[in-house]
Amino acid sequence: MRAARQSAARLLDPACAFQHAPVRWRPPLRSARWSSTASSSPRQWSTPLAKSLAEAIATTGPISVASYMRQCLTAPEGGYYTTRNEGRDQFGARGDFITSPEISQVFGELVGVWFVAEWMAQGRQNEGVHMIEFGPGRGTLMDDALRTISNFKQFAHTIEAVYLIEASPALRQAQKRLLCGEDAPMEEIDIGYRSTSKYSPSIPIVWCEDIRLLPRDPSKTPFIVAHEFFDALPIHVFQSVMAPPPVSPSKNITTTITEPPPPPPQSAPAIPQWRELLVSVTPPSPSPTTATTSSATARPRDSPPDEFQLALSPTPTPHSQYLPETSPRYKALKPRPGSTIEISPDALIHAAEIAVRIGGPGPSAARPACSTSPPPPPPVRPSGAALVLDYGPPATVPAGSLRGVAAHARVSPLARPGAVDLSADVDFVALAEAALRASAGVEVHGPVEQGFWLEGMGGGERVAALVRGLAEARRERIEGAWKRLVDRGPVGMGRVYKALAIVPCVEGREGRRPVGFGGDVEV
Repeated sequence: MRAARQSAARLLDPACAFQHAPVRWRPPLRSARWSSTASSSPRQWSTPLAKSLAEAIATTGPISVASYMRQCLTAPEGGYYTTRNEGRDQFGARGDFITSPEISQVFGELVGVWFVAEWMAQGRQNEGVHMIEFGPGRGTLMDDALRTISNFKQFAHTIEAVYLIEASPALRQAQKRLLCGEDAPMEEIDIGYRSTSKYSPSIPIVWCEDIRLLPRDPSKTPFIVAHEFFDALPIHVFQSVMAPPPVSPSKNITTTITEPPPPPPQSAPAIPQWRELLVSVTPPSPSPTTATTSSATARPRDSPPDEFQLALSPTPTPHSQYLPETSPRYKALKPRPGSTIEISPDALIHAAEIAVRIGGPGPSAARPACSTSPPPPPPVRPSGAALVLDYGPPATVPAGSLRGVAAHARVSPLARPGAVDLSADVDFVALAEAALRASAGVEVHGPVEQGFWLEGMGGGERVAALVRGLAEARRERIEGAWKRLVDRGPVGMGRVYKALAIVPCVEGREGRRPVGFGGDVEV
């Protein structure tokens, strides 16, 4: 999941992201709830998933943006990535978006070279390397990386397994065909599925749906890549508002359960609070006074109306009371009414898991004294590395970035659920904070612009070698693809996309810069 996901020149411009004007949600009367059978003429929904979501919302009330995204992308029935439609492919010119590895083979090759460089810088261990990719798409990046690594025999011989974190059955099959061969068998195992690499019969290719299914073995060295994975993880959206302080429950309760709580004193001053933006159903025929979730200029003129809308919760939700209080960056925005922030708990969990696998658990992950579980294995020297390649602001908290993509065009994320790819900007600073909190044995470098990283990895020299002696038409295609990846224009992929590295913190070598992040290859 999650990706260059589209015609990046337009889609990834922050100015092009949907800026939804939230409406305040008030629970409707039971008789006024909208459903496919609420009127004499049933409402027609764009997709089966849209109908299912609307019926669920009618029953339980508005849902978080995170729940909406999760259902749209990975619902077992109707999810964008989990439902297979014959003749339909999300990737490539005929799909909805195109990723960097699909644009140029050089991209995946440089990822492979980066891992080789990290292996060399960490002492060239001779066994126990695990290659791991989150959201491998069609497997193009890993295929280019493994092909490149096969030229570095000493490193290639250290690879014990390749793990692919993938939830889509259709994409698993596409990855198997590319990485293992059309006729290679795939067997079901306890954590997922397994086949064999076409580059070496001794290297198993293993699929599972969550990295937490992989056993943590501190004796292994994980090299991890997540390309356009974090942008597809669900987000919660919060807005700062001025509201009266919540009423504290009385210590001497004398009211019955059927009596409403007493109203707050009229003199209680309003204070800044976080309220969550929730997804509700758009009325079938909005009245002229009904607020909408996007202006006429925020959506393509000829696109269908949104079936869902963002609504500001009238009261705090459990997520609004906790998530925005977890970082000083969020707290600094709370006193500014109207401030909007996006937080992905899933992204923070994955960043922490990656850090622990590289650097070991930190103080915050220590085993409780009362724990009955066996003690963790003795600590070993941190090893491995992770490379995150995605789009988002370099330092600020993302806001208003939820977007939809279909057929290489920007579309509303609140229409045609399950038929549209959804994504949101990645909060790179939040990923770094989560990694450093989870493990005392890692350092984080970046983010740096993708163009800077690719050029620092020697991509220009690789392209020059590829085009040497080629016919003009083919040379222009290869050079044009490379220029697209490193374009640093206002909406160019080389500027909008970023690279972030999580590497071991080794005593005596603190602050070592990886190659591509200002460092050099160590031979």
